[in-house]
Formats: sequence, structure tokens, C-alpha cells
Amino acid sequence: MTRAGSFVRPALSVAILLGSLGMVTWRQSRTLETLARLDEIRRQISVADAERVELKRRIQVLESRTWVVPAARKRLGMHTATTSEMVILPGDITP
Repeated sequence: MTRAGSFVRPALSVAILLGSLGMVTWRQSRTLETLARLDEIRRQISVADAERVELKRRIQVLESRTWVVPAARKRLGMHTATTSEMVILPGDITP
């Protein structure tokens, strides 16, 4: 074996080892970036869920009779009908 041949094999082994370590480092950094993005998406989902719950609660309040009746009185000038204002129409009773 020549002197150049005895130098090439260890140098090639070191190069392969360094390349492998570089690949592991690159893969780990990509994994950490992906996990950070996943955490951000989970946070956004949590915020969106909280907003959805708040909007559903607000819809329930706005649809409730305790809110609709005063709003109708104020905005539309409506009032609760008295007995003299009620008209009962005959219904068509068909089987």
C-alpha cells in the first residue's frame, strides 16, 4: 500500500462521518422548525376555537327574547299586542 493510499481511506472515513453528522444536524433543525410551526398552528386553532365559542355565546344572547323584545320596541316601535289587537284566523283542518 502506498503512502497516498493509506491517507485516502482515513480521510474518506472522516469525510463520511462529518457528512453523516451534518445530515443529522440538518434533519434535527428541520424537525425543530416543523415542531415550531405545528405549535403555532395549534395556538391559532385554540384562538379560533375560543373566538367561535364567544361568537356562539353572543349569537345566543342576541337571539334571546330578553334582547330581541327591547330592541324591537326601541328600533321598530313595536309593542306587545293587547287582546283587542289580536285576530284569530280560522285554520283549515285537513287530515
